[in-house]
Amino acid sequence: MVYGDTHGKPVYGRAQGKAELFELGDEAFFAQVDHEFYYWNHPLHGPGGKFSRLYPYDRYKDARVLEVGCGMGTMSMNWALQGAKVTPIDLTPTAVKQTKRRFELKRIDRTPCQAQAERLPFPDNTFDYVYSWGVLHHTPNTAKTIEELHRVVKPGGSVGVMLYNRESILYRFWVRFYEGWLHRESRFLDQVALGSRYGDGSREDGNPHTWPVTKSEVYRSLFTPFARVRTRLLGTELDNIFKRAMPGLGHVMPRFIKKAYARNWGWSMWIEAEKSADDQNEN
Repeated sequence: MVYGDTHGKPVYGRAQGKAELFELGDEAFFAQVDHEFYYWNHPLHGPGGKFSRLYPYDRYKDARVLEVGCGMGTMSMNWALQGAKVTPIDLTPTAVKQTKRRFELKRIDRTPCQAQAERLPFPDNTFDYVYSWGVLHHTPNTAKTIEELHRVVKPGGSVGVMLYNRESILYRFWVRFYEGWLHRESRFLDQVALGSRYGDGSREDGNPHTWPVTKSEVYRSLFTPFARVRTRLLGTELDNIFKRAMPGLGHVMPRFIKKAYARNWGWSMWIEAEKSADDQNEN
């Protein structure tokens, strides 16, 4: 989930250190969800819309697009408004319900559904494009979910997946060094538990399962069913990391230095993969 829950009331965001309360399903809630999500990822937006530096919206107008792990529906909404026939799925009923409500408010005629990434409820070769943003590293079997993406995308189609990077500054400094070694959390938590507790959503006690990947794993095992694979490291988290790790210096560090760190040690790994045009899932 992308929001916490305090004293039984929906919470999203903090202003001047105070939690802001919103009603699930109203326009103010979705506006705040989008505001924070867009803010954290602002380098990825371009003239073509939100996240247009990553997503090929123009190529998939009127095409069938699948989102695996839709959360509150922000990305699916953008795809729909760009003209795609998007199908959002999520494991949690709350996410499906809220995405459906968002679509009702925006008058988007698409239907989200509840499903597991390891067992997608679609026939082979169904979608022109499949994407997943920051979700599949939370599944116990990431490799199986990627096999499913390959199965449901059409021959010649593409997938876009963001997975956390185990070789990033955030993981090496914040998770392993700061929490694992300096705070001695590694005495009590194994590597998966440490990544789950401090790698994502640490203010809300983390996630039940978080295991980032490496580039080597992407190329040598996870995405081997695909014909072509490309990776790109994103560093949208580095502003906050530098400010916390190097008070003073982190606020004045030149942008070109941050970009260099992002290209080599960013937390978010963007993976683009193409399915061979003659791949009919016969193996």
